[in-house]
Amino acid sequence: MRRAFSAATIVAALALAVSACGGGDGGSAAAPAGSAPSDPTKIKGEITWWDTVRPDSEGPTFQALIKEFQAKYPNIKVNYVNVPSDQAQNKFQTAAQAGSGAPDVIRSEVAWTSQFASLGYLQPLDGTRALENESDFLPSPLSSTKYNGKAYAVPQVTDTLALLYNKRLLKEAGHEEAPKTVEELKQTALDVKKKTGADGLALNVDAYFLLPFMYGEGGDMLDAPNKKITVNSPANAKAMGTIDDLIKSGAAPKPAIQDSYANAMTALKEGKTAMIYNGPWSLAEVYQGKEFKDKENLGIAPVPAGSVKAGAPTGGWNYAIYAGSKNLDASYEFVRFMSTPEAQAKIAKEISLLPTRASAYDNPDVTGNKDVATFKPILDTAVPRPWIPEGGQLFQPLLEGYQALVGGKTTPEEMLKTVDQKYRGIFKDWS
Repeated sequence: MRRAFSAATIVAALALAVSACGGGDGGSAAAPAGSAPSDPTKIKGEITWWDTVRPDSEGPTFQALIKEFQAKYPNIKVNYVNVPSDQAQNKFQTAAQAGSGAPDVIRSEVAWTSQFASLGYLQPLDGTRALENESDFLPSPLSSTKYNGKAYAVPQVTDTLALLYNKRLLKEAGHEEAPKTVEELKQTALDVKKKTGADGLALNVDAYFLLPFMYGEGGDMLDAPNKKITVNSPANAKAMGTIDDLIKSGAAPKPAIQDSYANAMTALKEGKTAMIYNGPWSLAEVYQGKEFKDKENLGIAPVPAGSVKAGAPTGGWNYAIYAGSKNLDASYEFVRFMSTPEAQAKIAKEISLLPTRASAYDNPDVTGNKDVATFKPILDTAVPRPWIPEGGQLFQPLLEGYQALVGGKTTPEEMLKTVDQKYRGIFKDWS
């Protein structure tokens, strides 16, 4: 879960980061920025990488890349540690603040990167081998790596949300195509329930999965350029009302407040629900389900539009290097290797995660993946999120509000009012 820091904690963390990291060079004997060792394969060192992918469906691909890296760089040892994504942010912050136990490299969610950088926890990467051929990265994922004009990470994968659906169940319910609007989504879900007995739509009680409904009505969490908190708006109230109606109408069963992601995925894989919202990271797991042994039974479509538009959020993950690493050269080389177009193509081919390099989309391994080809145009129209230090704190209040809403403990209006109050504790000088 995400945790907000008090001003006192941030000040203390900044002071500690400066003293521990020696102004950002981590005390390492790394080559000066912009220089490269005469023979990078001779670099020596031991680094720890905290990965946050699902260990069963995605982990093997990344571990295979590590083996390739170590074969090319025999003098660099990589300690691979899988940390659950809902724990990594707090674990890294705690370790970095303490000055011990932090990994050399972390898979940082796009919303965490600027926050970690603002606290002094990340090594600047401009001019290093880690950030090779910067102009090749897609603008949106690259923008998530920047803080105060400097790069503090390298884009690993980018993502967004789509509607995943069981073609067989929709066809049995009389629908040959995926719903294009929220109204159609409701009706299709009700038809599935009536004609097949399966649930129509499984909701995931997670703040990220609320964003398509909010964007669809023209809402958002913040107006960052103008420093305005916009979460408590009529547009968002309409969006929360839509969620409430989907549950009360029976189009979506009342979701479990805990473990709803796993429950929704299991229901889709087993044919107990026809539709869910999810991203490209989920596909490797989805195809493990009995309903999708024939991959052609899985449909992928843009999220249904609200009254204003169809809007999916922009997400993704970055490679970031801890400012206190004692093996910066080895860390730079590892991040460079893991973010090459070839590495990204391998990841796209095997587990359908979307590359962040433009050139990777010309690789046959990427062009040959129909799932990536389907997600790419959805990504191109995704709604940008604000890459601000406080961005990692936005989801917890929204999650708590979502849980209260589906639990029947609040109304859409009261939910948004509560979230607004919590945001004002984070953004004290915003209107």
